[in-house]
Amino acid sequence: MSRVGKYPVEVPPGVTVTITSNVVAAKGKLGEMTYRCPEEVQVSMEDNQIWVKPLSKSKQGRMHWGTTRAQLNNVVKGVGEGFTKKLELVGVGYKAQVQGKNLVLSLGYSHDVVYPIPEDLTIVAPAPTQVEISGASKQRVGQVASELRAHRPPEPYKGKGVKYADERILRKEGKKK
Repeated sequence: MSRVGKYPVEVPPGVTVTITSNVVAAKGKLGEMTYRCPEEVQVSMEDNQIWVKPLSKSKQGRMHWGTTRAQLNNVVKGVGEGFTKKLELVGVGYKAQVQGKNLVLSLGYSHDVVYPIPEDLTIVAPAPTQVEISGASKQRVGQVASELRAHRPPEPYKGKGVKYADERILRKEGKKK
């Protein structure tokens, strides 16, 4: 039995969900998203709750049960309140700024890193050493945050680099004399 799949997905007020065969469409204040459910599960809606049930006791059906419920929860939460990832730039001279439709990062290279901001996401720099990425899709927000972090991952000796705000860097001891 799936520990995730047996719970319903709560639909908050302000979000409308329509289920057509195996396609679930959710519409909220942050936009509209659809999710195509696998054939091995059945999706139904009762009293502002989305229920996911496996159609068979096969391994595939049980695997898709919890995954589908988690994906539907992300879709409903995304169009209702959205997702946000925060990045911090640690290092002397490291800074970020939004210029038009680009995010310009100064990361200690001989050139600035220019990252075009995707249309479906919002990227702001509330402080020179902070970046906030927000949007309706949890996957897109995480992917863009990962791409930005990959330009200069944090190193273990001084802790310099681009890191997630809640990330803890395992520090190493340097050389001894």
